[in-house]
Amino acid sequence: MNDTLVTLVGYVATQIDFKETPAGPSARFRFAVTPRYFDRRTDTWTDAATSFYTVWARRVLALNLASSVSVGEPLVVHGRLRVREDPPDGDGVRWFSADIDAVAVGHDLNRGTAAFRRVVKTDTPLMGPQKAAVV
Repeated sequence: MNDTLVTLVGYVATQIDFKETPAGPSARFRFAVTPRYFDRRTDTWTDAATSFYTVWARRVLALNLASSVSVGEPLVVHGRLRVREDPPDGDGVRWFSADIDAVAVGHDLNRGTAAFRRVVKTDTPLMGPQKAAVV
């Protein structure tokens, strides 16, 4: 398999959009990544241009993401990079977007603390992030 795996460090830019689908739970959100560099001319740290990615999560990762993550929180996202091209619009402009099919998502502990709670597996299927049992 020749997937392009990436690891991104950034912030949650939008609320988690959680949905139950026939294929199982799905969640997505926009993720902002702003590189910083030291500008020797001004002798200060400077922000470069922010890149935005759409992060997709499926199954258990989608459930846990929806019940654990809020807008503005710092995350580390690891997954498969997918570059998508949309058809030209009426003016002939082509649009490209970068999606990440997440394999793992976690809070960035360089920027704060987190308390991990293991999910308890149940015999009955969970119906959304609000019903996930944790211990």
